[in-house]
Amino acid sequence: MNPPWTADLGDGTYRNPVLNADWSDPDVVSVGEDHYLTASSFGRFPGLPLLHSRDLVNWTLAGHALDRLEPASEFVVPRHDCGVWAPSLRHHAGRFWIFWGDPDHGIQQVNAERVEGPWTAPHLVKAGKGLIDACPLWDEETGEAYLVHAWAKSRSGVKNRLTGHRMSPDGRTLLDEGTTLVDADTIPGWFTLEGPKLYRHDGWFWILAPAGGVETGWQGAFRSRDFFGPYEERVVLEQGRTAVNGPHQGGWVRTAAGEDWFLHFQSKGAYGRVVHLQPMRWSEDGWPVIGDAGEPVAVHRKPTAPAQPVTAPASGDTFPGGRPGPQWQWTADPRPEWTGEHDGHGLRLTCVPTAYAHDLRALPSVLVQRLPAEEFTAEVDLALHSGVPGANAGLAVLGDAFSWIGLEAGPDGTPLLVHRYAEGVAEHERDAEYSRPAPGGRARLRVEVTTGARCRFLADTGDGFRPSGQVFAATPWRWVGALLGLFATAPAGTKPAGTAHFTDFRTAAPAPAGSGTRTGA
Repeated sequence: MNPPWTADLGDGTYRNPVLNADWSDPDVVSVGEDHYLTASSFGRFPGLPLLHSRDLVNWTLAGHALDRLEPASEFVVPRHDCGVWAPSLRHHAGRFWIFWGDPDHGIQQVNAERVEGPWTAPHLVKAGKGLIDACPLWDEETGEAYLVHAWAKSRSGVKNRLTGHRMSPDGRTLLDEGTTLVDADTIPGWFTLEGPKLYRHDGWFWILAPAGGVETGWQGAFRSRDFFGPYEERVVLEQGRTAVNGPHQGGWVRTAAGEDWFLHFQSKGAYGRVVHLQPMRWSEDGWPVIGDAGEPVAVHRKPTAPAQPVTAPASGDTFPGGRPGPQWQWTADPRPEWTGEHDGHGLRLTCVPTAYAHDLRALPSVLVQRLPAEEFTAEVDLALHSGVPGANAGLAVLGDAFSWIGLEAGPDGTPLLVHRYAEGVAEHERDAEYSRPAPGGRARLRVEVTTGARCRFLADTGDGFRPSGQVFAATPWRWVGALLGLFATAPAGTKPAGTAHFTDFRTAAPAPAGSGTRTGA
């Protein structure tokens, strides 16, 4: 089954973005002929996604490195702008390492011998507020280890600077109080310097770091003969004459074939931060040149690499063994009681009693995944097994505003099809269309997403798909793109409240005009 988006054009070229979904703040590392990528996961669980590719174009989701965040008490409710910010992925001494900054607690680290795990428990390397975007370097020339990080003004009152430390070789301890490596307040025109990635190349210490903000910024490069500076700077990637706004923040890799490439994000509103792949070379004066003379490419020759099937991270799911696939995350630290008994076919979610049933944004028990493409269709079968008035379940598009379609037990327990929404400023959802009977408590639910993240909801209760309500324009969270969601809930104080059974979640690219067909994934 074909995914809703593939970057591989099948003729030796690719199109950007190579990951057309919200893989925010990507970082990448090469180990032999394999490439691995991680991204921000904020307050969702599991966290620290891990993707694999042989050619930097076709990616699959291998799993996650983080089961939970500490302190656990702070992640029992959704915290979409907290948790894991801009992780860095490295391979050193036969192990994979991921460092990240939690803006409220400090710099943390996990590591593993194999990318599939097991991963160590998070270790706090440096405590403090506003410490973000951490990146380590083990310098093979000197045997020294270093760490650089940025600052979040919202927590620390400081921004636009990068701080460096010497670090113990085991990656657990910083050996000094820290030194400002780059103060971008002293560089004319530079602001919001963040997201540093630290490298050693050609006798120089390199910091590749973005500035200028996620919507409008650029990619900078800094170099110094000494880790502690002074550093000189240059802009190495910017929008220029292209339509790719704010191209920046990512990682450099050198492939087994000796080619240099750079992966970065582009902020696309409700779609989140999608990932582009740029060719990279070194100029005669020793600076990186990214893209087409410093501007993003739209289509380009693929990296020289072993053949790999055309693929993309999974979005469809048959829930084998009654469990969600790795593309799904919970909006807070999950609890065992949120899922029902596994029967080997489909996913059972418990109708969780809560005082916040009127606002999906506040619910920790929503199972979510990224919007998989700019245009796509998502469908799922739902059966509601509850006669508790107000118990409901459905398919949602969730952001600062949200909308969902699904089933609800009416005042007498009769199942009804309902469609509701809430604006970004609203504290309570509203009906998007009048409810109607749902015979047998079953429905096939669909959302059709078109350019601009405009969402048309439909449902089939036995008489074919019928559109419901007005078109809903999806919105992002503060740092997170809109999400597809599955949920089941019930009014507070109604235990037990039954379950919802989801089967055959399918995503599909839009059918060619006049074809009358779609392909699913």
